[in-house]
Amino acid sequence: MRNAFLRTLDERPLLCDGAMGTLLHERGVPADACLEAISLEDPSLLLQVHSDYIEAGADVIETNTFGANSVKLAHFGLADRLQEINRRAVEIARQAQAQTARPVFVAGAMGPLDVGLPGGESVTLKKAHVAFHEQAEALIETGVDLIAIETFPTLAEAKEALRAVRECGDLPVMVQLTFQRDGRTWAGEEPSEVALVLRDLGANVIGVNCVPGPQFALDIIKQLAAAKPAKLSAQPNAGQPQVRQQAIVYPGTPQSFGEYASRLVEAGASVVGGCCGTTPEHIAAMNQALSGQTATATPAATTSRPRPIVIEREAPAGPEPATLREKLAAGRFVVTVEVDPPRGLNAKPVLEGAKLLKEAGVDCLNVGDSPMARTHMSAVSMAVMLHHQVGAETIVHFVTRDRNLIALEGDLLGGHVLGLRNILCLRGDPPRGPGYQRAIGVWDVGAIGLIRVLKGMNEGVDASGNSIGQPASFFVGAAANTMALVDLEMKVTRRKVEAGADFLLTQPVFDFQATAQYFEAVKRFNIPIILGIMPLYSHRHAEFIHHELAGVMLPDAVRERMRLAGENGLVEGMSIARELLEQVRDKVSGVCLMPSFGRFDVAAELAASIQR
Repeated sequence: MRNAFLRTLDERPLLCDGAMGTLLHERGVPADACLEAISLEDPSLLLQVHSDYIEAGADVIETNTFGANSVKLAHFGLADRLQEINRRAVEIARQAQAQTARPVFVAGAMGPLDVGLPGGESVTLKKAHVAFHEQAEALIETGVDLIAIETFPTLAEAKEALRAVRECGDLPVMVQLTFQRDGRTWAGEEPSEVALVLRDLGANVIGVNCVPGPQFALDIIKQLAAAKPAKLSAQPNAGQPQVRQQAIVYPGTPQSFGEYASRLVEAGASVVGGCCGTTPEHIAAMNQALSGQTATATPAATTSRPRPIVIEREAPAGPEPATLREKLAAGRFVVTVEVDPPRGLNAKPVLEGAKLLKEAGVDCLNVGDSPMARTHMSAVSMAVMLHHQVGAETIVHFVTRDRNLIALEGDLLGGHVLGLRNILCLRGDPPRGPGYQRAIGVWDVGAIGLIRVLKGMNEGVDASGNSIGQPASFFVGAAANTMALVDLEMKVTRRKVEAGADFLLTQPVFDFQATAQYFEAVKRFNIPIILGIMPLYSHRHAEFIHHELAGVMLPDAVRERMRLAGENGLVEGMSIARELLEQVRDKVSGVCLMPSFGRFDVAAELAASIQR
């Protein structure tokens, strides 16, 4: 007889519950506690969590057993209580299930050991298989309806867990992997590969969880669906976790999850729910949307491209300061624009965009250094072309990830000879994704170390104290995180300033008032600050930035304005950017416009409005 869970799944989409760990922390469980032990220590708390999710509309609740395997429990001295912990967790979930008259399924949750990854358990896949087998056996013997293998970072480890479960019984199995920003697993596997391999191994449901937001999950579901595997599932996080007032918070709202629930199902998901940061309120919103009560479509990003504008600049009354350093020293409000080098050999679109920006009065172009840890044309090469072919001054983003100290200094000396002066010192994202599995981050020095190297060159010596012939004249920038804890960020900023930073450049800001405490605190350093501003293009773009871009938050009022704008999202986004420009004009030393999707015309129009 076909399992009741699978029969129901054939009839309609099922709504899974949301986060367990983050919700327990929110309800008072200490951060360093063994969450799985709550089943023994405070069963009433766990019962209430399950009951709240069922009341919110969940069709599937997961047991509090994510890390209840012998390897994880050993860290708390609880490995010998594995059977008891798993059994008690299932019993509590069954108790909550019995309190409702409608069908609710209990899924035995099994998490990964992150074998072979930094910070993962130092065990082999063979030993991981043994641990998974022990836990699966305990869950199945206690009577779960299905097994939920979730948050696995690689296909190899997910396969071991699935095989271990299959050795213990023939219950339905849902296997969910987590994917990185490039849309692949930590080992570089594409969603289509994951889907086909797991399908052939007997997974009944294949999906994605613990990714930063529902839009990211939607993109993965579409790729999984294209492979036509088994049923699909999606349980994203409530956005990218952020630090706010000395606490970790998730910005994704119940409303956003409600809006995406139907879209995930339409894209092919048969099971939807939430992961880290989601609450019963998120699940209730998804339940309402799937019931047809509040489902709404998210406006798509506009694809219209306005005609390039021609800007006529009035001639300045007197001679202008020549360089970024001189303009900032003179108190002039500077305008810079971020551009990314091409991912291939064709630099023409970037050069043409740079000409438009220069005509619009942009003071400087920020040139990214292999953004997102993906291969791009050298930032130094791109900056040299912009300098010599367009006549644009540049700020070169220089990451310490890819070069040892010798190569760092060599590239800096070469860039200086070719006319580059402004350097933004960054650590850089770690290499990941397909084709980069063997790439190794170097990091002989970090961002602060690079600042010291540049300042040493300005004194005529390299990092070893050897003479470079004559002093260099680098103008050194450092990154600033306005959304971090102020006390912590001030310590980092102080170290950067003491190392020799000449100016700061922030990530995109959408609410200047929300960052007022940071800007008040940073006054003590008496250093120029260039504020990042990112024009929004649509409601969908705004939601993606708010939920999934680390360290960036949009005010509810801004998100609502973008929602109401509908197809006129770009017009509204430009209005929001102009309003922010008016607010910060007398509070910072300049702005860095960060246009998405290569929209140089949008940045040019904003730059022209500043000049006017």
